[in-house]
Amino acid sequence: MKIDREWGRLKNVVMHSPGNEVTYALFAPKHFLFERPFKYSMAVREHENLVNVLRENGVHVDILKDIVIKKSEDDKNFRKKLEDIALSKINFSGNQRAALEARNYLEKNIDHIDSESLFNAILMKFSINLDNYINSLKYPTVDSNLPLANLYFMRDQQAVSSGILMGRMRMRQRDAEPEIMEFIFKDIYNENVNKINDGFFEGGDFIPAGDFALIGTGNRTDITGAIEAIGSGVIDFDEIMIVRNPAYEFSDASNVMINMHLDTYFNIAGDGLAITSVHLAKLAHGDVYVKTGDGYKKDHETNLYDYIKSKEFNVIDLDVGEQIAYSSNFLTLNDRKIIAVDSRKVLKKLIETNALDSYTKNIAIHDMENSGRMFPDSKKVFDAGIDVIKIDLSEITGGYGGAHCMTCSLNRD
Repeated sequence: MKIDREWGRLKNVVMHSPGNEVTYALFAPKHFLFERPFKYSMAVREHENLVNVLRENGVHVDILKDIVIKKSEDDKNFRKKLEDIALSKINFSGNQRAALEARNYLEKNIDHIDSESLFNAILMKFSINLDNYINSLKYPTVDSNLPLANLYFMRDQQAVSSGILMGRMRMRQRDAEPEIMEFIFKDIYNENVNKINDGFFEGGDFIPAGDFALIGTGNRTDITGAIEAIGSGVIDFDEIMIVRNPAYEFSDASNVMINMHLDTYFNIAGDGLAITSVHLAKLAHGDVYVKTGDGYKKDHETNLYDYIKSKEFNVIDLDVGEQIAYSSNFLTLNDRKIIAVDSRKVLKKLIETNALDSYTKNIAIHDMENSGRMFPDSKKVFDAGIDVIKIDLSEITGGYGGAHCMTCSLNRD
């Protein structure tokens, strides 16, 4: 598995189709790190359409649950590991004797449970409380102890460059996800992995660009994780800029999610072509590290806009409304060919669901009413010669991300 530039021809991705674990988050979206509630059934169809569009464009797509089930059917050792992981995620409590009996019974009979149910149990993290009810009967109360509602954002658990670097996720709602993906990479793809151990590092903060790369830091990835990443040997470029992800001056201080990852305000559509909020890119200061014989050394400080221009990149500017509607979170299929959200539809959803603070909402409405054609239908995109496949992800983006966030890219030419 190797990716050294965001615009290389995309060959393979792995994705997770959102399941029942997502429905919990719809009733308390902010606490599950979602942006807003959305219609689950429509979101599933949008995700299926994204998968189909990728396949129609020559990308091999693995669906996480499907490859787990198939491997379980073909490999007894893998099936046993899956059982062990499921057992580690299921908790019994309440009446001590009843809980112990239930645990022992499950362990003895887990081989009779199908692999799909085991996979679902890992994502749901069941907690079963057995209290006295009538005579010897026990009344089971079932909770899902922090279901992995964000797993369908498959970009974030790892970064793929000269191999696989497993991340370490800052938010407790997501900290179990890299463990699952490490299991997948090792036991299905037979890949060795490196791991972030001390800091925090998430794949949405990594963008490779040929002879250089960008790593964002802020709400999710921290400087310790970024330094650990560039010293891992997996992220191997002549230069790496570690960027401090910025915020709008008018942003509500409580909204730390609006630019949580680098790919929420910056992306690369082709060789020498970046798409970003120029305003944010100029606020995004950071340090450039240069490769030496024994690692990297800090060379100079700059901002993201000046740095990308120094690499002779052209820049397509996004206004506030376009940026907060995931316009930069497109997925590049090939040089100047992208899959992008319909940002106008997404922006309408943000307004309808009161997901924005009043000031940002007013700016978004102004941009929507005065910008004419919004990304990706804008004249500046057309003039840049970008081949755009526009798809409707207006429901599923409610979890806080677009096509880039939902795909773990494995190989590019």
